[in-house]
Amino acid sequence: MEVLLEISATTQDKAWKQSQCLSSPSTRFQAYINRLALLTVLPWLEAAWEVTAKPLFNLNALNSIWEFTNGTAINVDQTRIVLIPSQAIDTQEIRVPQEWVDIPSWVADYYVAVQVNIEDGWVKIWGYTTHLELKQQGNYNGGYRTYSLDIENLTRDINLLWITKELCPDVVTKTEIEPLTSLPLTQANNLLVRLGNPALAFPRRAVPFSLWGALLEHGGWRQRLYELRLGLPEQWSIIQWAQTGISDLAQEVGWSYLDLKSSFVSRGTTPKSERGVLCRQLTIAGELYELQVKLQGEITAGIWRIELRSLSLNGLIPRGFKLRLFTEDLQSFADNERIATEATQKLEFELLFEPGEGLVWEIEPHPDNYDREILRF
Repeated sequence: MEVLLEISATTQDKAWKQSQCLSSPSTRFQAYINRLALLTVLPWLEAAWEVTAKPLFNLNALNSIWEFTNGTAINVDQTRIVLIPSQAIDTQEIRVPQEWVDIPSWVADYYVAVQVNIEDGWVKIWGYTTHLELKQQGNYNGGYRTYSLDIENLTRDINLLWITKELCPDVVTKTEIEPLTSLPLTQANNLLVRLGNPALAFPRRAVPFSLWGALLEHGGWRQRLYELRLGLPEQWSIIQWAQTGISDLAQEVGWSYLDLKSSFVSRGTTPKSERGVLCRQLTIAGELYELQVKLQGEITAGIWRIELRSLSLNGLIPRGFKLRLFTEDLQSFADNERIATEATQKLEFELLFEPGEGLVWEIEPHPDNYDREILRF
């Protein structure tokens, strides 16, 4: 059974406005149809299946996905679904970009074909397949870097997906894939310079997929690549945030400024003191937490404290939580992990940074919409 959903005028207007911050007309349109599909299908999934469904990535970070590839990942409990929208009138196949199939952390259980008709204002969910079926039965096109599966090999009734999930929770939907190349920092920076040139029309096909996939999977590098193609300056400089205010893109994903003297969050304004706290609220297992970055001493000294705190009523981080820090290219270093061996008020580091040094943070269990980001000191 195909599902036909109406796109409201409000949704069309919202999706159009939110899809303008991309580098070209084609990428802006790609973002537009993906937002239409997401904003229309997501509420239907929640209502029809009586579940909570969340995008894999922060809604405000999705443009950095759609700048490069088609598709949107949604998590429903422990099941991941990728919506693959298309304007094609002839719905004879699903065509899934390789990124969603061969980047390990992006792999989904199910891939759902969505037809978007902008003129008549509707979205149609007309079939789905699994990662296992795509890899075993799909046709791989190396030129376009897509996996496709014909309509006769798709399951047409989307409600069977949920029935299968409920009645057969152990059904195998994925197959193992090869790990991606580990990119040294110098190589990653060279790729960013080359692929960040907006004159390069198809960056995803300009280098071997092993390199492209590794660059895109690293949320901080993907975000920087997106910014370079838009001609934006550095958006993740902690020193700039502390001195002149937090960048717009960082605010959009949740970073704010907490003034120690007044204890209020002032978004988008110049801080009163360099000794304030940069912070980001996070949701982990339904509870609120806060990641804080605090300057220690003079800004020229380069000493910063990084803390994870709980915002729940008891103010304690549960036993077993982990806060890890990595270099920009995801290398560990001495004493880079803090573990709550019992319920505790905070997990913290105090570190000395070289000018321009990048840091990636990670919390276990992962916060909602977690994506790697590079904080540059």
